[in-house]
Amino acid sequence: MSDKKIATRESYGNALVELGNVNDKVYVLDADLAGATKTGIFKKAFPDRHIDCGIAEANMMGIAAGLSTTGIIPFCSSFAMFAAGRAFEQVRNSIGYPHLNVKIGATHAGITVGEDGASHQCNEDIALMRTIPGMVVISPSDDIEARACVMAAAEYEGPVYMRFGRSAVPVINDNPDYKFEIGKGVLLKEGKDVTIIATGVLVCEALEAAKALAESGIDAEVINIHTIKPLDTELVLASAKKTGKVVTVEEHSIIGGLGSAVADVLAESGAATLKKIGVQDRFGESGPAAELLHKFKLDAEGIIEGVKGFLA
Repeated sequence: MSDKKIATRESYGNALVELGNVNDKVYVLDADLAGATKTGIFKKAFPDRHIDCGIAEANMMGIAAGLSTTGIIPFCSSFAMFAAGRAFEQVRNSIGYPHLNVKIGATHAGITVGEDGASHQCNEDIALMRTIPGMVVISPSDDIEARACVMAAAEYEGPVYMRFGRSAVPVINDNPDYKFEIGKGVLLKEGKDVTIIATGVLVCEALEAAKALAESGIDAEVINIHTIKPLDTELVLASAKKTGKVVTVEEHSIIGGLGSAVADVLAESGAATLKKIGVQDRFGESGPAAELLHKFKLDAEGIIEGVKGFLA
């Protein structure tokens, strides 16, 4: 794990510019939030391929749907609360139903939105997007993975939802063997006592928790599931059968997110028992991101407590 930290929303903006340099079919749409979503970087580089739709997220999704039918690859950008929440009907009916080639870059997801408070801390977006038939759902863990998922989304034919965070997180995939593939998880650490399956910005916290657990004699396997849909069931089952106990970790409600996706797989196979660590069916609150992670027991300390309690 590198000492370098960068917010995945920043990675999103930088990746769009890289993509724009090699693919002139890429257009970026924003809803008056280019500064916050970091798509302003793309706007500066390619002003003719950036469309500010104003504070009208539902309309933006409709415009993107129309553009995609002309061969353009539109990337729609807004906060997760607005992209997945406010515009759900348009994403479902105008993009998902006709299975159009639209990419949704949702930034400021989860409680690490911090001081913006519960109204903007979207902990339900993964659940919403998972229910749309044919929608790919990706939650990258760091700068390297966020850039890679944008490139992969552009290559993929069909709708993709990408979830990015506001706060800077460590770079954990800075190794020459790293490879991103939609639908394939990444085994970060092998173990025999318990499997920790994490997604998004909490993957780094899961790794830190695994180090501390090792000092207590608990050998935890750590898996990074960047693609929640389609889920890498093969990797999940293989690890679950090895350890017999699975803990999922996500900056999202325990209802409908990564934990629920893994629960579906385990319920059908009976391979392991499961504990879900996430937002416990409640709204967020205003406060510094790090303090909120601690209060909601989503930091390394909270994961350690959850794992030890589960194993006990």
